[in-house]
Formats: sequence, structure tokens, C-alpha cells
Amino acid sequence: MGFEEAPFDVVEASRRVWLERWDEPAAASGMAVYTAILRSYQLLADQVNDVVRAHDLTFPRYEVLTWLATDPDSSLSLSWISKTLRIPPATVTNIIDRLEDDKLVRRVPHPSDARTTLAEITARGRRVADEATEDLNASVYERIGLSEAKRNRLVDLLAELRAKGSEFDVERSGEVIEEVRLRQADHRRSASA
Repeated sequence: MGFEEAPFDVVEASRRVWLERWDEPAAASGMAVYTAILRSYQLLADQVNDVVRAHDLTFPRYEVLTWLATDPDSSLSLSWISKTLRIPPATVTNIIDRLEDDKLVRRVPHPSDARTTLAEITARGRRVADEATEDLNASVYERIGLSEAKRNRLVDLLAELRAKGSEFDVERSGEVIEEVRLRQADHRRSASA
């Protein structure tokens, strides 16, 4: 699909107009941050959606599949998916329904909590997730127009913005990320043994 190249930098033009019209530097830079993130999102989302569409997926369906593919148990509760990926419960149900219709996941009962349903990835689902990820890496992620150092700096800046907006639990984040890493490492070791 793609967007046609704009004839000028809309973010910079907007920033200048904001400054001239309202003479509020903090507001102008805040608006520029928002607009730059939004336009960058639109640019990247268009590229990503083209790739995942070729695998008969939407990005939310791809994201769920990928989390399932990387989970050591190959399954996650629907409530975990909703909370962690910030997808409303009704939408998670719809996503899982579609993935199940395509035989990419199946619903299974939780082994110790009868009230909880798990989504479990199938072998076909794992294959689709891996193929889509390979295509995304080659077509989009490896080609993002910034050096590795600038990418890392941008991620750090956006993490700071997200943390200050209470998007995640700053106090527990490192601990939980380490738990996920250790769980995956243990799974890899036991699978190769």
C-alpha cells in the first residue's frame, strides 16, 4: 500500500506554526514529539501490515502468535494476553477465535485453574509465526533507517516516556523481564538435553 512521500517535513512545519501561533515552546515540542511518533508509527505500521498480511495475519494476531511461540509452555492465558498486550478481553477472544479457525492455536484448559482458558500454539501456528518473523526481520526491522546506536537511544527515550506515563510497572519491570528470560533459558536447556 504505502504512503506517497510528503513534499516537506510536516512535523517541523507544525512545530514552527505552533510556536508562531501560540508561542509556547514546551507545547510546541510536545506536539512535535506526538506528531513525530504518530507519523513514524503510520510509516512503520504500513510496512509491517504489508508483511503480516502476506501471511494472512493482522499485527495483533501476529503478536499473540509470536508470544505463544516464544513461551516455554507454548501457551498463555487469555487474561495474560489481554493485560500484557493491552488488548481488550473481547478483542482477545476474537483474535483467538480467528487463530483457532486457521488452526494456528487451540484453546486448552489450564492444568490447575478450572476458571482459566489457555491459548496454545499449534505446530502450524509456530511455523507461520516463524515465517512472518523472518519476513518482518528482513523487510522491515533490519532496514529501519537508524544506526543500531540510534535505535537503542530511541528505545530508551521512548521507555522513559512510557514509564513517566505509567505504561508499565517501573519498579518490577527488570525483575519480571529477568524471570521471563530465565524461564526461556531453562526451557532451551531442557529441550536440548
